[in-house]
Amino acid sequence: MEISVINGRDLSEAWFLCLRKTLTGGYEYKIERGSYAGQQRKELDFVVVKIKNPGTRPIIPDVPQGVPAPTSMEYIESYLPYLMTAHKAEGEQYTYGQYLEKQISEVIRMYKEDGYNTNQAFMAVGDSQSIFLSDPPCLRGIDTRIRDNRLNFVAYFRS
Repeated sequence: MEISVINGRDLSEAWFLCLRKTLTGGYEYKIERGSYAGQQRKELDFVVVKIKNPGTRPIIPDVPQGVPAPTSMEYIESYLPYLMTAHKAEGEQYTYGQYLEKQISEVIRMYKEDGYNTNQAFMAVGDSQSIFLSDPPCLRGIDTRIRDNRLNFVAYFRS
């Protein structure tokens, strides 16, 4: 497996760099199981993305005219609360929030009461039954660290 490292100045640049790296050097295969079974997919084996200025606006990639943006601010604003609460809509097998809701408050408590120098503020997504879902969660874990008075996230996605 190849490890790709992407260093972007902001989210928009990081998105374009990931896309370019995937198109030029990604692993291509036919999906045998999961979403889009039977279709071709191209992906990076393992990618580390470091974003120097993650708060730079806009956070949505600025795409050329005629090219559809990968998302919208409306979608992001509606999705963020979904990540943080356990509410499940009809037909959903799971939500990230059902796993994260209680852990987020515990991570905040850890940092406030115990200080910043810990490596235990990791939040897991999924459980031992998740593997049996038709589409297990893509987001699997979020590690947090406070360094230089900044909260850093290391998120692991299986896909």
